[in-house]
Amino acid sequence: MGTTAARVPPATVCRRYGPEESQSMANLALQSASTALTALNTQLDVTAHNLANINTAGFKGSRVNFQDLLYVERAQPGVENSVGDSRPIGLYVGLGVKVSGTQFDMGTGPALTTNRPLDVMINGEGFFQFDIGDGRIGYSRAGNFVLNRDGEVVMASDPGRRLEPRINVGENVEQIDISNDGRIYVLRAGETEPEEVGRIELATFANVAGLQPLGGNLLGETAGSGPPVTGPAGEEHRGSLLQGMLEGSNVDPTRELIELIRTQRAFEMNSQSIRAADETLRSVAQLRR
Repeated sequence: MGTTAARVPPATVCRRYGPEESQSMANLALQSASTALTALNTQLDVTAHNLANINTAGFKGSRVNFQDLLYVERAQPGVENSVGDSRPIGLYVGLGVKVSGTQFDMGTGPALTTNRPLDVMINGEGFFQFDIGDGRIGYSRAGNFVLNRDGEVVMASDPGRRLEPRINVGENVEQIDISNDGRIYVLRAGETEPEEVGRIELATFANVAGLQPLGGNLLGETAGSGPPVTGPAGEEHRGSLLQGMLEGSNVDPTRELIELIRTQRAFEMNSQSIRAADETLRSVAQLRR
């Protein structure tokens, strides 16, 4: 049978390294663990947001990217000691972790068949364009449209957001057909031939990961994303359109739940590190009395 290693009491650590060095080690441990808890809290927020939007049309999940912080150099590699021996490796103690950024998962979500004439899915890289006021344009993969009282095509989730370029289907519409290249045809009451009323244009970006989330299922252009390249659907790599379908959220619930468990475990381990460092500092204080 194997044996379980016993936990070294903080007082033993202090006697082994001395009060000053023990205090320094404990302070570094507190620093590292506290930065980890802050970073993990961000991870928890992002995971919860992903799970909350599991049924949001066109939603793109996010992931958190971490990076380590600065290091304290205790010993340099290659430096000779008093007897002329050279240290083969250095001794560096890290100061923790931080969140370097959040990154969109721009993978395509599942295709959902709705059979609604104003539900449209993009089969490609493009984004729908919406007027969000003040001369600005918002971008989205959500193609669940409705008509406002003026007959304009708008977002179903926010009826004030008009599709750009604006498309007005008019009155007395009995049937709406949307072709793969974005042309919208309407058949009016009493007519036998459909009428083309507009064409949907899509936008693409050089760096979609640089887009800014605006809320309301919209993304915004930034210096990191680059300017939009717009044009009719069905041309180049912007993508074709599929009427009567929607792109679902690309969030994988199983993966997110596993990430939630991993984050919780990491939270617990770093909390234990803080408790251990606190016990060491208490022991240092007692030795100095």
